[in-house]
Amino acid sequence: MYHDPVMLTQCLDGLAIDPDGIYVDVTFGGGGHSRAILERLDKGRLLVFDQDEDARANAQTIEDQRFTFIDVNFRHLKKYLRHHGVRQVNGILGDLGVSSHQFDTAERGFSTRFEADLDMRMNTSAGMSARDVLNDYSEEQLHKIFGMYGEVQNARTAAAAVVTARANHPINTVNDLKTVLARLAQRGRENKYFAQVFQAVRIEVNDEMGALQDFLEQVPDVLAPNGRLVVMSYHSLEDRLVKNFIAKGKFHGEVEKDFFGNELKPLRGITRKPTEASAEEVARNPRARSAKLRVAAKI
Repeated sequence: MYHDPVMLTQCLDGLAIDPDGIYVDVTFGGGGHSRAILERLDKGRLLVFDQDEDARANAQTIEDQRFTFIDVNFRHLKKYLRHHGVRQVNGILGDLGVSSHQFDTAERGFSTRFEADLDMRMNTSAGMSARDVLNDYSEEQLHKIFGMYGEVQNARTAAAAVVTARANHPINTVNDLKTVLARLAQRGRENKYFAQVFQAVRIEVNDEMGALQDFLEQVPDVLAPNGRLVVMSYHSLEDRLVKNFIAKGKFHGEVEKDFFGNELKPLRGITRKPTEASAEEVARNPRARSAKLRVAAKI
């Protein structure tokens, strides 16, 4: 079962939908946001991206001439929009991270709650799985991803523990990994610790940060003037990339200026601070707890 789309009203408001406009949902998932966008369109069009096979099955339930499903990663945004005859759009929505459905499907190996093979691929026909990362990466590589993508405090110790454990027995399942990590976690906070390490491995397996950067860099070309970008992120790394790109048109360093000191950047932020879900929504849909929504318009 797919859960409620997070901050649905705020996303739709952020997109400022023109009933005759062209919109893109780059993370179709269960289709909750997409169905709501379609309801607001008249002669408009909605193109959606998702590489997940469950999402593809969901998309088949939408029979609407105005709807197009594109089963690739959103990092290929511009290429596939052009392939479908679209050069500019009025709004782009991205709801980043893993869907509740992916977490709740035990055999995908995303969740610390169920015993399963460590897979974690959003595109199950793609390259390496979580098993490959944990069993093949060097201690140095593991230390880097645990620290950078999971913000794990004792990342070096965790990497060493994985390398030591796998010498005796490959780390193939969720419980294999939890057993290795259990003695490193602060007592009473084991689940948070497991979640940080799982997040780090998942981001690496799916190259989530690389895909997000590739996507954002294409947004200014794809958006029509005054077109809206609405992005929801679920951890500080994603949010920082989105925030920097909106503020500066790049991910690092200062915003570039012309000879007269005018800022050269393609987007302007509509929301100064990220929007967060209400307490009522978080109570109803725990996934909304860490969500941060940012809205920008093309200058």
